Amino acid sequence: MDTTPHTLDEPASRAGAWPGRSTGAPGHTTAVVTDRFDRITWQDTYEQSAGLRELAGELGERYAHASDLLTDVFLAAYKVAPQLRERAEMAPSRLVAHQVIAALTESAEFAGLRRETAGDPYAAAMAVLAQASALRGMLESGRDAQDRADRATRARQDAEDAADAVGEALGCAADGAAEDGTVRAPAADAVRGAVEAAEETARQAAQDAGHALAAAVPGIRSAARKAAARAAEAVREEAALMRAWGVAPGDLERMPFDRRARLAERLCTSRLAEWAELIGRFRQMARGERARKVENATGELVGVTLGDDLSRVVPSELAGLGLPELRAVFAARYAAGELMLYDSRGERATGRGAVVACVDTSHSMYEAGPGGVTREAWAKACALALLDQARHAKRDFVGILFSSADKIQVFRFPAGSPAGIAQVLDFAETFLGGGTSYQRPLSEAAGVLEAEFDDAARARGDIVMITDDECGVTEEWTRGWNEAKRRLGFRVFGVAVGAPLAAEAGSVLEALSDNLRSVEDFTDVHAAADLFRVI
Repeated sequence: MDTTPHTLDEPASRAGAWPGRSTGAPGHTTAVVTDRFDRITWQDTYEQSAGLRELAGELGERYAHASDLLTDVFLAAYKVAPQLRERAEMAPSRLVAHQVIAALTESAEFAGLRRETAGDPYAAAMAVLAQASALRGMLESGRDAQDRADRATRARQDAEDAADAVGEALGCAADGAAEDGTVRAPAADAVRGAVEAAEETARQAAQDAGHALAAAVPGIRSAARKAAARAAEAVREEAALMRAWGVAPGDLERMPFDRRARLAERLCTSRLAEWAELIGRFRQMARGERARKVENATGELVGVTLGDDLSRVVPSELAGLGLPELRAVFAARYAAGELMLYDSRGERATGRGAVVACVDTSHSMYEAGPGGVTREAWAKACALALLDQARHAKRDFVGILFSSADKIQVFRFPAGSPAGIAQVLDFAETFLGGGTSYQRPLSEAAGVLEAEFDDAARARGDIVMITDDECGVTEEWTRGWNEAKRRLGFRVFGVAVGAPLAAEAGSVLEALSDNLRSVEDFTDVHAAADLFRVI
């Protein structure tokens, strides 16, 4: 038996030399480097998002440390330039999560996702939820590695506990030490053996965890790329849906989280989602037509017409102003819009009053045409583009939904007030059903323009009548209609949607309209292009 004496400091020195014991710190539990503001943003978003809380609860029941992983996924999407900690800085139990985040952030797909989500807590939260299924798969792929990492963590703790026990043993051994401060070999060997056994157990557990993680890496990387691509597509689709409905990015940033989430759900889950692409094309077409407009262009002179535009009055009319006895005649003809004017070939926007869109919502408007687009979808998309047109020209817009004589609903969008998205969606979603009556909505439209004339002295409004049916009107009503039209100077544009008979010569709609068109292909937004040049 070895009886060589050992100093009391030797075993203590060896215990302190154990790597796990010397570091002192257990390692970081999150992979993304964060500051206080990042953590506040995550906490605020988590508290506002029921979806994030539900996902955290679900994953937490099956996988340890799921909440830390969700924090990392969110911040990796939210931060403009996320930085990952080195593996050596991580707690062993978080190495699987670190690998998941590394696989995500290293992929080109995640770089594309971050272009949509950086700086936007809502979009980053949406990205987390869009990757929920893939996160489950990645955690399942790394389950064996996670189990081994947890065992390595426990082994490390056991080794630290053993090192603490060594200290106690040395204290006891010191009581029996020789006068020169040495401890006999049996006591020193016991101390050394305890430390070495703990070191070996922890080392082996860490090695097993490393091998298991290496085996899981290819699957995690593949899943991460697919998850990032799906999340980016989901975020882009929602952003496009918002743009199609006229919700600007700045409006979204200022919108409270819960309101934005409800709006997104409403747009994505209702039939409105099916109209987004059509609405977007209508709005794009209308913008293009506005750009082509030539405001107040004189153009090529082609003759003489009647009207009240003093800038185009022919000289013989102006000569009447020089004779006192003819001034009253001039004033009367001006008020009636019967002055002789130079007529020119060119596009002019003549409307000044409100734009009123009368949209038929009778049962037949549910009928679909080419491409599966319904008559209602085309009509509502056209009306919403007219709303944009009116706001661009600083004109009031009124949407009148009608069907039978007793069914009508009016939506007002004053030029001086923001067009709230909730009211826009209410206008788009409302469907009355029933038959078709022209008199009630057109009388309502004329009443709107008359009130505007009385209140603000604005005339020359525009009425757009969009319908898929032909119906009669009474002679008495027609006389009142013609008188209102003469007095207020409004124009009527008729649009027959999937109803060629309503657009034929001699039809009631043709008689009521100054400008009439028929639409058969509901995927074609350019059938109404000229409306946006003259309204």
